[in-house]
Amino acid sequence: MFWIFIFGVLYIPNFVCAFTGDKCYGKIKEYTYQEGDVTIGAFFPLHSYYTHDHVSHEIELYYFQDMYLKYNFMNYQFLLALVFTIEEINRNPHLLPNTTLGFEHHNIKFSEKNILLGPFLWLAGLSNQLVNYNCGQKRNLPAALTGTSWAISAHIGTLLQLYKIPQLTFAYFDSNMNDQSQFKTLYQVAPEDTYLSLALVSLMLHFSWSWVGLIVPNDPRGTQILSEFRDVMESNRICLAFVKMIPGTWNSYSDAIWKNMEKIQESSANVIVICGDIVSLQGLMRHIAQLLVTWKVWVLNSQWDIDYYSDYFMIESFHGSLIFSHHHEEMVEFVNFVQTVNPYTYPEDAYLPKFWVIFFNCSFSEFDCQLLENCQPNASLDLLPRHIFDPTMSEESYNIYNAVHALAHSLHEMTVQQIQTQPYANGDGMAFLPWQIPQSLCSESCRPGFRKAAQEGKAVCCFDCIPCADNEISNETDMDQCVQCPESHYANSEKNHCLQKSVSFLAYEEPLGMALTITALDFSVLTAVVLVVFVKHRDTPIVKANNRVLSYTLLLTLIICFLSCLLYIGQPNTATCILQQTAFGTLFTVALSTVLAKAIVVVTAFKVTSPARMVKWLIVIGAPNLIIPICTLIQLIICGIWLATSPPFIDQNAHVEHGHIIIMCNKGSAVAFHCVLGYLCSLALGSYTMAFLSRNLPDTFNEAKCLSFSMQVFFCVWITFLPVYHSTKGKVMVAMEVLSVLASSITLLVLIFAPKCYIILLRPDKNSCLDIRHKIHSRKVVI
Repeated sequence: MFWIFIFGVLYIPNFVCAFTGDKCYGKIKEYTYQEGDVTIGAFFPLHSYYTHDHVSHEIELYYFQDMYLKYNFMNYQFLLALVFTIEEINRNPHLLPNTTLGFEHHNIKFSEKNILLGPFLWLAGLSNQLVNYNCGQKRNLPAALTGTSWAISAHIGTLLQLYKIPQLTFAYFDSNMNDQSQFKTLYQVAPEDTYLSLALVSLMLHFSWSWVGLIVPNDPRGTQILSEFRDVMESNRICLAFVKMIPGTWNSYSDAIWKNMEKIQESSANVIVICGDIVSLQGLMRHIAQLLVTWKVWVLNSQWDIDYYSDYFMIESFHGSLIFSHHHEEMVEFVNFVQTVNPYTYPEDAYLPKFWVIFFNCSFSEFDCQLLENCQPNASLDLLPRHIFDPTMSEESYNIYNAVHALAHSLHEMTVQQIQTQPYANGDGMAFLPWQIPQSLCSESCRPGFRKAAQEGKAVCCFDCIPCADNEISNETDMDQCVQCPESHYANSEKNHCLQKSVSFLAYEEPLGMALTITALDFSVLTAVVLVVFVKHRDTPIVKANNRVLSYTLLLTLIICFLSCLLYIGQPNTATCILQQTAFGTLFTVALSTVLAKAIVVVTAFKVTSPARMVKWLIVIGAPNLIIPICTLIQLIICGIWLATSPPFIDQNAHVEHGHIIIMCNKGSAVAFHCVLGYLCSLALGSYTMAFLSRNLPDTFNEAKCLSFSMQVFFCVWITFLPVYHSTKGKVMVAMEVLSVLASSITLLVLIFAPKCYIILLRPDKNSCLDIRHKIHSRKVVI
């Protein structure tokens, strides 16, 4: 509750008014970000708010109606330095390969109740969430970059050290922040100002200045500066005309600022030294810049953000100031980078459109404050006067450059160490803890997904990390054994969680199921068309010669055989599992017994030795047609025994396909299934035998050869089916059974009825009794 209360106090809505009168100018986001695998937090002020008359707001507490927005142009170079450095690192293939750096910058409003707002949002991962609840996606947060004053860094440090997140501050060095008991995770990038007091005294001695004034912030840093200066100045006979310690809470309109400025202007000292960080003395500096203070030489220890809106810089108070700064490498690449920066190359930057409107006479679009109109061609920050924006990298920007590079090299070393100690984790991306500095281990800890394996002949602290076996996991660090996932679950790719398996079967929607369904339906329709053709031409010799009833029976059976394939597709249930086997056995028994009856009719008509009247009588009374019910009855008895003893049932197979539970029909009794197949093969063998015996009979309308060939193909299909069926698992096994049913049915349809359809539809001249007599007569002549 305490943190929630603190966050509620810190949260501030974006209520601003632009002093330019343009609504787009007064709208600004409090954060800027760039995506990356690793996200650096950056916290420094880029804009600020102030008031003239302190007219309280009617609704918002601690707000004023005359609230104005001011952009900090000098600090904007810090953001450019951050972008430049990150892009340089991301382009380097030898530094953090396969990992991109990103950043998230939050504007810092210089008041104690507002400073921690940005860090809270960065840690939470969202721009508007309660504290202690990380609602955003998991991110790598290696460190935070803070500035521009020691006060900002100190306040943010109290929060970051709770999470053990390193803090890199690029502000001027402050020895008070080296206290490890107070700032445990804070690192200062700036060099120490050890010789600053000696440099200032040397300058005064060079110009023979012995009477100077000193202005420092009223904080521990200012106290330290005053102590150092007094010792060095007194030893060199330089006297202090006055010492002013200015609180950071004073703004340019404070009465205290006016009173102190009167004393400064009235002082006889013409050389005034101002030392301190930028933020702490910004109220005083703005006030001095607004006044026309003449005949004073200002000696500064940094480039100050003075009033850059002045069009008369040549007569401004700080014109001609002497500024001390640390020497650093000149970054020509940064100057080139600044020349390319504009609102079009970086459209996500909310500050650039404002700058282009102010300095290059652009206007905001009516639809979007990020879009500009009527801009000067080839506008660039490099074209601005140097007192407004200097493209040369400043000392603080150089500190940012060094800080980000130091962080990138540290992360790179950590990555190399992880690869060397855990070679199996190469593809897992960067994983680190922000507070990691050196370790003393014989072996690195085994992460989840691995188990420990003792190294022979070595101490217990030395071990190898072995990946868990298939379908095993380890969800803790340094586990001795992996745990087997239950059959209803499977191990994820990282092998640290068991995931629920999804149910799978040969569905209509998947390509294989859809192809089988379309094939079955197409051939059932084709068979129906053949039946219609035979019924339409039922009085023609070719239809009558081969027993019309048997032909109709066979065609109807084949239609149902094709449609029975649909029982195998879709989610199985008890009814479909039983129907699959009974329909398969019964329908093919009817089909094969019909073929057998056709073959017997042919043999009986040509081979029988009894009187012709007896043969004609047997055929007329339909004796061959009795074969169908008799053979079918035998198959029904076999299926009945099968269903009574060990019927088919729904089965699940969790081992065939990774991550899936295959639902399929178990045939129950393998013996009964093979008995059904064996009985079908015996019928096919009988049909083939009868057809083979009649192969040399007169071939006019004799379908013996077609019957013989169809049975040969039938045998090939099912002889091939058995080994393939038993060597496959899951949905492929079901598909093989469907394919065998389709192949057998297609064989009977094509080989028996295709020649007849050819004669009926394409060669009607051969479908006549005259043609029969002519062929018989020609054979007698030859004989």
